[in-house]
Amino acid sequence: MSTAVLEIAGLCVDLGGGRIVSAIDLAVEPGWFVAVVGPNGAGKSTLMRSLYRAVTPSAGSIDLEGTPISGVTARDLALKMAVVTQEHGGEFDFTVGEVVAMGRIPHCSGWGSLATSDHEVIHRSLADVGVSDFIDRRFATLSGGEKQRVLLARALAQQPRYLLLDEPTNHLDIRYQLEMIEFVGRLGVTVIAALHDLNLAAQHADRVLMVADGCVHSFGPPHEVFDTDSVQQVFGVRATPVVHPVTERLQLLFDLVDREAP
Repeated sequence: MSTAVLEIAGLCVDLGGGRIVSAIDLAVEPGWFVAVVGPNGAGKSTLMRSLYRAVTPSAGSIDLEGTPISGVTARDLALKMAVVTQEHGGEFDFTVGEVVAMGRIPHCSGWGSLATSDHEVIHRSLADVGVSDFIDRRFATLSGGEKQRVLLARALAQQPRYLLLDEPTNHLDIRYQLEMIEFVGRLGVTVIAALHDLNLAAQHADRVLMVADGCVHSFGPPHEVFDTDSVQQVFGVRATPVVHPVTERLQLLFDLVDREAP
């Protein structure tokens, strides 16, 4: 009997008259951190967008806890799943506190005001990502990295069981990239993150889904997926796996395939 909480079967997505994602199969166990990697145009973001219903699949199924997500109400899905995308959704004129408070909307009944417990969650979420001092600032005045951290705080305020991250570290400097991935890995929720940085995936993911041309190239633990041949086939670079001398985690060293080895 399957213990997977998220199951994707035969997923296909057509956009702009072309097939972007083709025949994706995936089963995600509770508590896993799954990194989705692949070159630009491989279909990572389209796959992620289908998971949080920003695009409608052309074929296949996506089941969350045994129920097709297509049949789940927006509120019920938001009670389970939070999303942080690489897009900031425009320059809406709200304070940071108001943006993070939006994460409590699925928990509120009707137009009721926020309870004391809601405010506690909001302040804790701000503190968790280090933006408590921003609470009264206008969201539109923040830098790209600051906005990304606020949007993560909003997602945390939802108190989700599933966290979807679509290129969440793009606007962050290296310290905040490491802090964000380390932090979400400790949340105890199921995480699916599309990542550009293969080393973030190698060091922090329980499983890696490598996609190429909209299809699954490989899926498994990082040390199995990030072998030299697979990385060369998909990314066109040579990867040498090593063990980080401090963290003892998998680290990849890259160089060009057509460069002569010393």
